[in-house]
Amino acid sequence: MVTVVIARAPGTEDLELPAYATEGAAGMDLRAAVEGEMCLDPGEWQAIPTGIMVAIPPGYEAQVRPRSGLALRHGIGMVNAPGTIDSDYAGVVQVLLINHGREPFSIRRGDRIAQLVVAPVARVAWSEQETLPETARGAGGFGHTGRR
Repeated sequence: MVTVVIARAPGTEDLELPAYATEGAAGMDLRAAVEGEMCLDPGEWQAIPTGIMVAIPPGYEAQVRPRSGLALRHGIGMVNAPGTIDSDYAGVVQVLLINHGREPFSIRRGDRIAQLVVAPVARVAWSEQETLPETARGAGGFGHTGRR
């Protein structure tokens, strides 16, 4: 269990904090901190505030991911899926939602709009070489294995 410090933006005390919906859930639901209701027209995207700020510990990141139910039922996704919150970011978490659907989509205060997953990250040191080690696959990419 990793402890993450969280704070509410002023005026968002009425919103639920992110929480796991089930025992096995990987992500916590993020909620819209919009005033009243807003609409995303087809093809439109907006930064939707969540009303929270998080202090991600060094060595971790928070990933903002789309909600599969919104994608399936309404065509709602994220412009930058997944979004990354670095451990040194201290501002309000926002979700870059886009409407890929055919109908306008309403977002109301408190709606679940995305998921937040906190995960460890590896930092690397490059070791530049003239060639890479041999592998069975080699440089084959994009459909190289022939599997569907």
